[in-house]
Amino acid sequence: MQKEIILLDGGMGQELIKNSRSKPHPLWSTYVMSEEPELVKKAHIDFIKAGASVITLNTYSTTPERLEANDLSDKFGFFHKKAIDLAMEAIEHTQKNVLIAGCLPPLVWSYRPDKAPDYERCVDLYLQIVREQEEDVDLFICETMASLKEAKAAVSAAKTSGKPVWCGLTLEDNENCELRSGEKLLDSVIALQSFGQEEFLLNCSFPEVINKGIDILSKNTNFFGGYANGFTSIEPLKTASNVSVLSARTDLGPEEYSKYALNWVNQGASVVGGCCEIGPSHIKYLHDRLIENDFEIVTSLG
Repeated sequence: MQKEIILLDGGMGQELIKNSRSKPHPLWSTYVMSEEPELVKKAHIDFIKAGASVITLNTYSTTPERLEANDLSDKFGFFHKKAIDLAMEAIEHTQKNVLIAGCLPPLVWSYRPDKAPDYERCVDLYLQIVREQEEDVDLFICETMASLKEAKAAVSAAKTSGKPVWCGLTLEDNENCELRSGEKLLDSVIALQSFGQEEFLLNCSFPEVINKGIDILSKNTNFFGGYANGFTSIEPLKTASNVSVLSARTDLGPEEYSKYALNWVNQGASVVGGCCEIGPSHIKYLHDRLIENDFEIVTSLG
């Protein structure tokens, strides 16, 4: 009997950087939806054609806090609607059966949990995002959650939608299996489970680190998965305003990346895909290897 696997898309932001006429700035992936919307649509199409069964809205940087910091609060609704429209147009173009995931990202700064507002404020801000997306998405992914506080706030807000909620945690790039806040992965999972969360992903971390985290998830959860980044290090971004300071690994091509992802599904993962620097060619190669190994790519687990 074939095992069912949900295949996510890859890193939208890096695809936009590669193809945009503009240089990266703090809100470049947001501005591109009004200045070069065809690039967002094309990236979605490329990932769908590569075999992704779930695509994520291009709203990672479109949080109330980030927009307010750039005097764009009045454009909050516009950017979210545009992201939804572009994802829907891509699906219509390909005529594929693909789900849309709403995106609940770090509110202020990736990998810097110390920058997040207090818990109640986080919940309120995430609720604003959920209200904009909930009617048009099939599920929510709380992604790159670097602390238990932000993860709980995002999950709490997402669950008000009544849609499935997957919680993506990002780990420190070391051997300790800790969130970037220093909180232990297992302790965080147990805390979130007591909060009613059952679906867990590990994302935007080295694949080697996700290997260790998947081992923990496989023993303590029933629904789990992973999608790694391809950066050499995220340390420069902790003090910089955009990802132009980061560089891609040269040892993580499609074949190399698929070996990690296949290891995760062989440990029982239900969801795999890619994060930053993992492009359509990676997803296509992974899709083909999954099919070769008798996995069935699906949009939901029956």
